[in-house]
Amino acid sequence: MGGDLLSTLERAARILAKAINRSSGERVEYVRDASSVLVSAVPGSTGYEHNQTNGITLRVKVRDFLITAADLVIGETLILPERGDVVRHTVCDEVLIFEVLDMGGGSHYVPSDPWGTILRVHCKQTGTEAVE
Repeated sequence: MGGDLLSTLERAARILAKAINRSSGERVEYVRDASSVLVSAVPGSTGYEHNQTNGITLRVKVRDFLITAADLVIGETLILPERGDVVRHTVCDEVLIFEVLDMGGGSHYVPSDPWGTILRVHCKQTGTEAVE
């Protein structure tokens, strides 16, 4: 493919990311250590299978958040998700707390397009808090 077509596709991916966030995105707080940023994220889930040594196959579903990579700015630094980061998602009168984790030996996030415009961040719910 020519460079013009690739740049057109990349622009289209960015436009699509904005449209998805506007229509389906929910505000979440992305936390690393003592710093955080509010971002728009689309909640989702991913299933995977984990084969244990005893022959049993576990089917597991993890919570995902689709986050526009350019929105992950803490301080003045653009970051990528790391294991142990936290996503705080307010639903009604509860704050659901999720920890970023890998998927059974896989990555803890994956790009959802060839340019990494949107990241699928894999999480596990670790707690809840009442909304203050």
